[in-house]
Amino acid sequence: MANHDPISDMLTRIRNASEKRHQTTRVPASRMSRSIAKVLQQEGFISEISEEGEGVLTHLVLELKYSGKHRHPTIRSMQRVSKPGLRIYKNTRALPKVLGGLGMAIISTSKGVMSDRDARKQGVGGEVLCYVY
Repeated sequence: MANHDPISDMLTRIRNASEKRHQTTRVPASRMSRSIAKVLQQEGFISEISEEGEGVLTHLVLELKYSGKHRHPTIRSMQRVSKPGLRIYKNTRALPKVLGGLGMAIISTSKGVMSDRDARKQGVGGEVLCYVY
């Protein structure tokens, strides 16, 4: 079956692995998935990114983070905002603050994929890909 929205697929794989307390999850590699994974790592939601396979069959292996003695997932929720059927764009002043600044939005800008905080600092807007908290 063809995957028409690879970003949603990536978010769903991470969300499912996090809920089931898996240590790692694999997602198909692409430039966009690498960029999103890098932002998640910079913001402290995942601990490590590695690649396996080669060519078209390359996958990213994401090591998920958990906190506390009972291994509570660092990622509590991931929500896709801009979808293939309805793209959502925001300028720098209208960028959303997720949970009053406790969460983050991942934004695709002309300067690359970044968190909402970085986009505000650089004064750029763009497509709101997802919310993570």
